[in-house]
Amino acid sequence: MSTIDIDRDAAHDAAQRELNKPIYPRGSLTDQLGRLLDDLLFKIMSGGASVPGGWLTITVLLVLVAVVVVVAIRVARRTMRTNRGRLGGLFSSAEMSSAEHRAAAETAASQGDWTTAIRQRLRAIARHLEETAVLLPVPGRTATELARDAGRAIPDQADELRRAATAFNDVTYGELPGTEPPYRMIADLDDHLLRHVVGAATDRGSSGPADAWVEVR
Repeated sequence: MSTIDIDRDAAHDAAQRELNKPIYPRGSLTDQLGRLLDDLLFKIMSGGASVPGGWLTITVLLVLVAVVVVVAIRVARRTMRTNRGRLGGLFSSAEMSSAEHRAAAETAASQGDWTTAIRQRLRAIARHLEETAVLLPVPGRTATELARDAGRAIPDQADELRRAATAFNDVTYGELPGTEPPYRMIADLDDHLLRHVVGAATDRGSSGPADAWVEVR
């Protein structure tokens, strides 16, 4: 009787094909992942001798792959943070006056979009305080910093400003759904500031340059 001559690679592939048949249980996702990793390691080990440079070449390649993965993850995280900041802030491509932010907030509120309404109404407050020279323009100012700075300039409204900033942060970063009560609270604060904080208010046509906007993000 003749013998069957089969090398280790062929034997391994045959075993894998046999185990992939429907008659064998698939196992959990963890088990399947473990088998895939085992198969990958086996192929790397069996192919190491045939690769020019041997294991040194494979080691260098693995290190390079690891570096690429780490760099990709860092770039992705930085992009996510940047996009999140843009979503939470004012659009850099369109400077809006306090009146325009207020109108946008009221439109969103009438449509039941309380998240947008809350964001736009706090931006209306920030813009109004800049227009009336209560606050100096500070690029990249956050809602929390707005509440802190404005609270120092208008101490009797410090608590309301903090609550407004908290509502803004909740819907922007905390991913909480916007609701009507916090919007009404911010709208009341905005109305109060309109009546009592009067200064060198200007309309859009006479406002400062685009890069002087107080960004609430």
